Amino acid sequence: MDKKRVYTFGNGQAEGKADMRNLLGGKGANLAEMNLIGVPVPPGFTITTEVCSEYYELGRDKVVELLKADVEKAIANIESLMNSKFGDIENPLLVSVRSGARASMPGMMDTILNLGLNDEVVEGLSRKTGRPRFAWDSYRRFVQMYGDVVLGMKPVNKEDIDPFEEIIEKVKEEKGVKLDNELEVEDLKELVKRFKVAVKEQTGQDFPTCAYEQLWGAICAVFRSWMNERAILYRKMEGIPAEWGTAVSVQAMVFGNMGDTSATGVCFSRDAGNGEDLFNGEYLINAQGEDVVAGIRTPQQITKIGSQRWAERAGISEEERIAKYPSMEEAMPEIYKELDALQTKLENHYRDMQDMEFTVQEGKLWFLQTRNGKRTGAAMVKIAMDLLRQGMIDEKTALERCEPNKLDELLHPVFDKKALKEAKVLTRGLPASPGAATGQIVFFADDAAKWAADGKKVVMVRIETSPEDLAGMAVAEGILTARGGMTSHAAVVARGMGKCCVSGAGAINVDYKTRTVEIEGITLKEGDFISLNGTTGEVYKGKVETKAAEVSGDFAALMDLCNKYTKLNVRTNADTPHDAEVARAFGASGIGLCRTEHMFFDAEKIVAMREMILSPDVEGRRKALAKLLPYQKADFKGIFKAMDGCPVNVRLLDPPLHEFVPHDAKGQEEMAKAMGVTVQEIKKRVESLCEHNPMLGHRGCRLGNTYPEITEMQTQAILGAAIELKKEGYDPHPEIMVPLTGILYEFEAQEKVIRDAAAALFEKEGMEIPFKVGTMIEIPRAALTANRIPSRAEYFSFGTNDLTQMTFGYSRDDIASFLPVYLEKKILKVDPFQVLDQNGVGQLIEMAVDKGRSVRPDLKCGICGEHGGEPSSVKFCHKVGLNYVSCSPFRVPIARLAAAQAAVEDMK
Repeated sequence: MDKKRVYTFGNGQAEGKADMRNLLGGKGANLAEMNLIGVPVPPGFTITTEVCSEYYELGRDKVVELLKADVEKAIANIESLMNSKFGDIENPLLVSVRSGARASMPGMMDTILNLGLNDEVVEGLSRKTGRPRFAWDSYRRFVQMYGDVVLGMKPVNKEDIDPFEEIIEKVKEEKGVKLDNELEVEDLKELVKRFKVAVKEQTGQDFPTCAYEQLWGAICAVFRSWMNERAILYRKMEGIPAEWGTAVSVQAMVFGNMGDTSATGVCFSRDAGNGEDLFNGEYLINAQGEDVVAGIRTPQQITKIGSQRWAERAGISEEERIAKYPSMEEAMPEIYKELDALQTKLENHYRDMQDMEFTVQEGKLWFLQTRNGKRTGAAMVKIAMDLLRQGMIDEKTALERCEPNKLDELLHPVFDKKALKEAKVLTRGLPASPGAATGQIVFFADDAAKWAADGKKVVMVRIETSPEDLAGMAVAEGILTARGGMTSHAAVVARGMGKCCVSGAGAINVDYKTRTVEIEGITLKEGDFISLNGTTGEVYKGKVETKAAEVSGDFAALMDLCNKYTKLNVRTNADTPHDAEVARAFGASGIGLCRTEHMFFDAEKIVAMREMILSPDVEGRRKALAKLLPYQKADFKGIFKAMDGCPVNVRLLDPPLHEFVPHDAKGQEEMAKAMGVTVQEIKKRVESLCEHNPMLGHRGCRLGNTYPEITEMQTQAILGAAIELKKEGYDPHPEIMVPLTGILYEFEAQEKVIRDAAAALFEKEGMEIPFKVGTMIEIPRAALTANRIPSRAEYFSFGTNDLTQMTFGYSRDDIASFLPVYLEKKILKVDPFQVLDQNGVGQLIEMAVDKGRSVRPDLKCGICGEHGGEPSSVKFCHKVGLNYVSCSPFRVPIARLAAAQAAVEDMK
């Protein structure tokens, strides 16, 4: 039997259900589920995600042929439930066609409403409803959407506005009106006429009149939109595989634009910006759903409290608010009561915050969609912890509900309160997505991407955003729009990305042609600085200083919950006391990598360092190292102090020496003067250090073995600092790590230097400090012979940056020249320097851990490459039995959550 491609729903029955999202997409699965639990949903059917793959494999004609009989049967089912006929002139059934992938992708793919209209059907709809304005308004919307989505009517240049909007503005101007809903029937007829002429002129195609031709055009356009530029970019950003495909849901139309007892809206069961447990949303009377999310008309609030808060921010009196901007709770109390009960029912059913779309047609409420709502990092944490406290989910679910990478948003800087007091407020808009953003104004997505690539911080300023702006929004510090509410495209996408956003700032006038924005009489041009407060909706002139965020409240409670379940410790990579303090405040349990080379670049230290490198003999090197010793000791002392009571793993000098020497004439002259030799001698020595492949050259333990005096000095500095602190009452736990070991004998030679230097120091100080000596495993040979090295080494730390480099044979510094092509051609799924290659590099790690522990059962193992803060890599480290991961300070909470999730997943 041929596989099922079409699933119907309606009248309390459905062929699908919530757990079929892989096949029906999120939207299709939830439409089926809402039917089954008694939520009023217009009948329809969903074409599966598998058909999307078939569309790209077999082509349009074959897919239409495969679907034809099932789609016609499903349309007949809608016709019988709605008591109307598709394409009929006297009693027409109109449908909507929407996309729905298994992962939520708000606004990234295409939607078409009011499908089934033509010049005859619109007259029939007008007679049937007795509402000619509604019929023609629906028709002009359909021609506009279909022309854009299916026939490709787009602006020619980025400075141009949408071709349909241009015609609407022209007709409004001729008519002398400001709002779309002030246009009369004859004006709407004129719009349709002009729209069709424009479509023919720009695309060379006549607008289709046959209902089924329209339907197939729309279904195939939705499949095509899976591969549009913005959808591809969004998938790349969110890590959504292209092979998942999108489903297509076709539903009977219900109309929010049938007069004053009709409305449309979007609502959330909790606040998607800050997580507050407060039902909220926006609606428009006598409108269609796209009006709310597209941000063309700024909508009104659903709840009375939401409306009052909005009015307060906008500086509108309570009298004016009630008269002009009443909430749905006040204007449509019966509908509001039903809506409130259903949103509660849906949240309780899914046990998560719901993002819902609804339409009211002549006093009857219909739900068009529900999904787990996109939310900011702060909202994610608050909602998870609130649901836990409210008994709706358990601790393990609360941990799993939080996405580790989204915690990054909570660690972003916030505005300094003192600086805010002095900042000039230009205007206020809606606080659509919290955060603090400062940057230079740009108006177009491609410019934002270019400027950001040049290292500039940008704020995107738009009249309203559309999905085409995604590339710019992704790199911007913040987004400011003149139009649109809290549920507009800009707001929803910004919250999903954790970007600061202020929307609906009506006082701003954007001029794309001159690239300027005028705000309350002040004109700012592209490149001027502006600051946004996404928490209050305030817009400030110029730069406003920021300060670091703190771990407190629900975030701290989540981190405590992580501690309860996690088995994997999280350390940090830190080279300064400040970094160590930051990481400790975020819950790091020690330092997994302290790089000593970063300490040598200060003005005073670099001279002594260069002197040591450029000295022709051991005596000269020892003399220079004696100058470096107190500097190194002071550095280590600060770090051990910041990490008092916790292990600190110090890596001995690793980079090639040529990185420290002066390559410019001025620097070489300074060194010649400092060392009392000729410039020629310095130049000759610098040239002698040059290597063709330095990453595989004279570095790591090879340096320590050829110049053991360097290892000796570093050991004295590390243990000398620990002894001084011990005498002062502190509790240091030093670990000394030999880098780049490939052969046991390399390690043995270095360990002997370390132990001898330690013994001499302990005798001199009359005091001993316990310490461990271990090695970095970053050469494949070391992993393959890992059963030999632990006969001497007390711990392993996997340097996954170099291990990845040497396993793949990719240079980390040069991979950018071919990586984009490899990702595009799917030769690689991800950048292996960002996400650990579990099959290759991971296999070496697992093998090394097993071999190492076969010799030394208590061998402590960790990783300290960039992968230590990447969630899927952290989970792999848990799986293969590592003791810890180590990452940069601001990734510590992310790694802690990923480690706790790994432990919870293990329990299943």
